[in-house]
Amino acid sequence: MKLKLNDQAPDFSLFDQTNKLHKLSNYLGKYVLLYFYPRDNTPGCTLEACNLRDNWSEFDKLNVVVLGISTDSIESHTKFADKLQLLFPILADDDKKVVQLYGVWGEKKFIGRTYMGTNRTSFLIDPEGNIVKIYEKVKPAQHAREVLHDLQKLLPNNIVNISQ
Repeated sequence: MKLKLNDQAPDFSLFDQTNKLHKLSNYLGKYVLLYFYPRDNTPGCTLEACNLRDNWSEFDKLNVVVLGISTDSIESHTKFADKLQLLFPILADDDKKVVQLYGVWGEKKFIGRTYMGTNRTSFLIDPEGNIVKIYEKVKPAQHAREVLHDLQKLLPNNIVNISQ
């Protein structure tokens, strides 16, 4: 299923790196950045997580919830989050139900090889649970800046300081 702007974000329940259960509908009333990434400990995914971590205070000031999701295990997420000192939950979708629900699981190509995997995609969800922005083919080093610029437009009375 391909999600579109203004669609209701599908609800789900997943465990994070500390084994805490997160249900998307528990975050109604807040903006949520739901970012899907391919794998823990790969260069692009590490860069993206660090970029979001380095801008965490700005997301926090705006009361925006940041949730990362990959198909790695809770144990893998625990090591990844500890190593990078992440300040936000990363959720384990090891049965691939949520990546399929959000339409981010699909065919990928790398060095002439075709395989199935998670496409780096993010969804900005408004306080009513509607998708207000979809980021496809995310550039890991610029992702936080791009999202914060969009939040600045959505929340014009808030001043955002954006790190590189």
